[in-house]
Amino acid sequence: MTDRDYYEILEVERDADDATIKKAYRRLAIRWHPDKNPGDREAEDRFKQAAEAYAVLSDPDKRARYDRFGRAGLGGQGGFQGFNEEIFADFGDILGDLFGFGGVFGSGGRRRRGARVGEDLRFDLEIDLEEAVRGLRTKITVPRRQTCEHCRGTGGEPPDGAQTCPQCGGRGQVAFQQGFFTIARPCGRCRGSGRVVVRPCGECRGEGTVAIERSIQLNIPAGVDDGTRLRIAGEGEPGAGGGPPGARYVVLHVRPHAVFTRRGEDLLVELPVSVAQAALGAKLKVPTLDGDEEIDIPSGTQPGTVLRLKGRGAPSLDGRRRGSELVTIAVRVPEKLTADQRRLYEALAETEGDASGERGLFDRVKDIFS
Repeated sequence: MTDRDYYEILEVERDADDATIKKAYRRLAIRWHPDKNPGDREAEDRFKQAAEAYAVLSDPDKRARYDRFGRAGLGGQGGFQGFNEEIFADFGDILGDLFGFGGVFGSGGRRRRGARVGEDLRFDLEIDLEEAVRGLRTKITVPRRQTCEHCRGTGGEPPDGAQTCPQCGGRGQVAFQQGFFTIARPCGRCRGSGRVVVRPCGECRGEGTVAIERSIQLNIPAGVDDGTRLRIAGEGEPGAGGGPPGARYVVLHVRPHAVFTRRGEDLLVELPVSVAQAALGAKLKVPTLDGDEEIDIPSGTQPGTVLRLKGRGAPSLDGRRRGSELVTIAVRVPEKLTADQRRLYEALAETEGDASGERGLFDRVKDIFS
């Protein structure tokens, strides 16, 4: 039993709420756990102190008496009295995932014995850009496994094909001493189920699950993008030992579009215009996902100019805004000219002079060497 103040041990204020106390305990328990500090007596003592402080401050009645009378108010109920299931019922939740054991103190905490959540599954789905922008309601057929109805998931032929595991006595766990407390790990023979198959089920051949195909209604929200993952709870693999099934993750892949490319919530499109249209200005139609829309090309528009059509892009997933369509002007120079076109361009060239507004390269080199 330590003489230090319990609030000081957990490094919290005296008015700290239950969540803060639990969070502080979790942090210290992970920091000073013997498995992370093998052979360190100081770490072991600090771990015990944190456990002792949490045992008192997590209990409303004990905390009230401690706040009022100090240790004297605990009447011998404080201090480290060995780990027990009632005081540390959530200890397995705090450290179980970190150190690989689901139950400590010889119990499985609040988890069902031998039960484990099933594996998550993945399904890849291709959709069009229009479907990604507008959303889609569709059905997908996916392969999965489900609990065998004949043996109810035991893997043994009814009624006695699955029997109590002789190694763990049906508990699904075997306990052993580590340091100053007892740790329970899943039984290696029955893999935590508490039962072993002596006569395999004729339907699932001892697996406990059977392969099926299942049709799932899928709602794809508007605004999804390439790589978006949709989670469908309960559509993964069934859990072992009667545990809940995992989830199904649908990964979306947006097919390349013939006209548009996407950048975030904006759609990009290239609009070809002639030299005359760029120089004189024009009204042209540009494609959008909502249909063609007329756009003004100002006179003197330069190649690469980007014009914005607000509200013609993809919506955000929360539906609060919509991106723009960015129209890049691509000035097309004719590769072949008719006789009339050549004559007109030559006349135009005579009126333009030196387009760069500078002396020619030959004249500038001549000045350098003269």
